[in-house]
Amino acid sequence: MEYKAFTTKNLHQIKQLQEFPEEFFKEIELLSAIYPVKTNNYVIDELIDWKNVPDDPIFRMNFPNKEMLIPEHYERITEALRHGKGSEEFKTAVNDIRMELNPHPAEQLQHNVPLLDGKPAKGLQHKYRETVLFFPKEGQTCHAYCTFCFRWPQFIHEREMKIMAEERDILVRYLRVHPEVTNILFTGGDPLIISSKILKFYIEPLLSEEFSHIHTIRIGTKALSYWPYRFTQDKDSQELLDIFRMVIGNRKQLAIMAHFNHYRELETEATQKAIKAVLQTGALIRTQSPLLKHINDSSEIWKKLWRMQLGLGCIPYYMFIARDTGAKHYFEVPLTNAYEIYREAYSQISGLGRTVRGPSMSAAPGKIHILGILETKLGKFFILQFLQARNPEWVRKPFLAKYNPKATWISELEPAFDEKKFFWEEELTQMDKEASQNLDIIWDDDGE
Repeated sequence: MEYKAFTTKNLHQIKQLQEFPEEFFKEIELLSAIYPVKTNNYVIDELIDWKNVPDDPIFRMNFPNKEMLIPEHYERITEALRHGKGSEEFKTAVNDIRMELNPHPAEQLQHNVPLLDGKPAKGLQHKYRETVLFFPKEGQTCHAYCTFCFRWPQFIHEREMKIMAEERDILVRYLRVHPEVTNILFTGGDPLIISSKILKFYIEPLLSEEFSHIHTIRIGTKALSYWPYRFTQDKDSQELLDIFRMVIGNRKQLAIMAHFNHYRELETEATQKAIKAVLQTGALIRTQSPLLKHINDSSEIWKKLWRMQLGLGCIPYYMFIARDTGAKHYFEVPLTNAYEIYREAYSQISGLGRTVRGPSMSAAPGKIHILGILETKLGKFFILQFLQARNPEWVRKPFLAKYNPKATWISELEPAFDEKKFFWEEELTQMDKEASQNLDIIWDDDGE
């Protein structure tokens, strides 16, 4: 199959969409001004159940609907449309709404970007001591976009909103002075949208003796779901698999961090062949997904998802809480429900699948894991811990929060008993101050 992308410019070419009322199409077109739309012929023909549209989960993952905007935002964009899509009124409304959708959650632009030679190392994030995230400039898109994506600003054609490496050698230069780093995560966008030749350019230097401290290379991707032919039929598929073998042959671990949000994505012959091809190189496939209302918010879906992954040789890794950005109000699930969905699904899979951790919030201080819900004579509490943290000393230290059945994020929780702050908050505040001061100095030195 040859890849064909569909964006707002050619959505009318999707014959299945032509079966729906014109207003249905126009709504998608309007909302795409806020949430970028991109899908492809594989998703359209193999994954979406068009008889179940608009309720089909894969359709909802690819095409926005009006509920993904709060009423105030929907009214604002609809009113602005009266002036025309090319008007200043429309452009202003779009920009204002985007800024109100928390485009870069967990302070990732302010505090995750490290310094190199006294300047921000653009295209890198270094939040946790052992792991550096790398955003290659060629990987600033995906084979298809998810409506729940927490990195949606990467796709809106606003350069200042993107996280990307403009210097090709910035990763190796940074690693030379940071021997504490053991893991590199290639992310985006989707790094596997990049040609194999360019991907090899980035990966091959990491295999030299100079970087013996790098033990693991990870590649975050949804290609196994949205374009499995990347591994089997594309013109450079074999070269891609050879890169995987090269990494393994140099005694590094290669982990494909695969995003599967619904078991439907695992059912196609194309995806199953692609998984087999990857595993035969010696690479591991670890799987992760946010828990999403309207998509996978039931223990039955997760049980089937994890069981299928295990059967295909994948390793269940994370269940995330939907990030506090974009259409969070549409996809969010209360933490108490999330925990019960996780617990019920987890209890129905074998020990091999109990590698999966969750529900987890990727928040400003770190990955906060909901361990359980505790009922005592003193009240009801969430038991929480850090799986990863800005300060490694916080990791695996359980702490309690007052039970709040409506809470969907850590910001909506309060410390238990008479504590005014969680144990990590004062230190995080100090980290934020220091990071802000560093940024102020940098901007001043740059004369901006």
